[in-house]
Amino acid sequence: MPVLVVAAVLLADLADGAGMIWLPLLAAGPALAATTNGPRGVVCVGLLAAALGTLLGIRDGVPGRELAAVLSALVAVTLASGLAGVLRVRRERVLAAVRSVAETAQHALLRPVPANVGPFQVAVRYSAAAAEARIGGDLYALIPTPHGVRLIVGDVRGKGLPAVGTAALVLGVFREAAHDEPDLLAVVDRIERSLARNLGHDDFVTAVVAGYPEGGHLEVVNCGHTPPLLVRACGSVVPVEPDLPSPPLGLRSLAGHAPGLQALRFAEGDQLLLYTDGVTEARDHGRSFYPLAQGLERHASHEPSRTLGALHDELLAHVGGRLHDDAALLLIRKPTASEGGVVPEVTAPAPVSEARCCS
Repeated sequence: MPVLVVAAVLLADLADGAGMIWLPLLAAGPALAATTNGPRGVVCVGLLAAALGTLLGIRDGVPGRELAAVLSALVAVTLASGLAGVLRVRRERVLAAVRSVAETAQHALLRPVPANVGPFQVAVRYSAAAAEARIGGDLYALIPTPHGVRLIVGDVRGKGLPAVGTAALVLGVFREAAHDEPDLLAVVDRIERSLARNLGHDDFVTAVVAGYPEGGHLEVVNCGHTPPLLVRACGSVVPVEPDLPSPPLGLRSLAGHAPGLQALRFAEGDQLLLYTDGVTEARDHGRSFYPLAQGLERHASHEPSRTLGALHDELLAHVGGRLHDDAALLLIRKPTASEGGVVPEVTAPAPVSEARCCS
């Protein structure tokens, strides 16, 4: 592009022969080169522009003092543009280093989830709202434990580094407690106690913690979070509303009661989608929210990764290409026996909540 600009000035001068009218425009070449090239490229374009300016000035009979003034200005622009190119290259190197650190932090905080965990097919999609960010205030984890597969999806109040620090705290406690505690409510209690010691009075975390012990049912504890969506094998989508609304993690002392545990039947072919409010509160240009339940019903398939890929693409199209809040989606599916799924032992389960299905 810088060379094309210089060539355009050359052609204009050759066609018009007006001399001083076109020569000052040669400075646009090195100035533009600073945005796309390093200092060497800027100097090369500047030398090319100076040589052409000298030849055109002599050809057009430009007085020596005026030609010297034009060439001096061209040299000054070239030097300034070269300095700008040096600074730009340094900033790009710093940004690349910061991105590398952010990616390392993401892998440590939000560890990659395999496509199969225990008896489930799994898929995850995460998008940070900040343009250059890799991590934010949303969190998720899914791990196999001696007590069955356990998972968490949550949303930290606030943004920036403080939110990332709180997310790291929650995930660290969850990963430890999920292995140690046989009772899912005890896992939630340990997270609550840790947050009570470390968070400020106005800070909190909304979260859904779930587990799959033996017996073909899911245990769900909702702490002030958006309700998960249960997709039955027949295709119906049902929000899993908590039986008793519970406060977010970190605010239990203000509410006066602990969260309750729900047990849901989870048969072959069923799916459970956990998500953060960055998905459901995403608005289009008409200020309409994204209809996640309808989108999930349209795109539900036997492959969780394909389902979330279609949902994520539709979500970005809904908001016009860029989210304004962090968004996390985690989908688990229990494959059927014909697909190679694991058929659980039938034991006497705890009382379970019924969810409607196709008749």
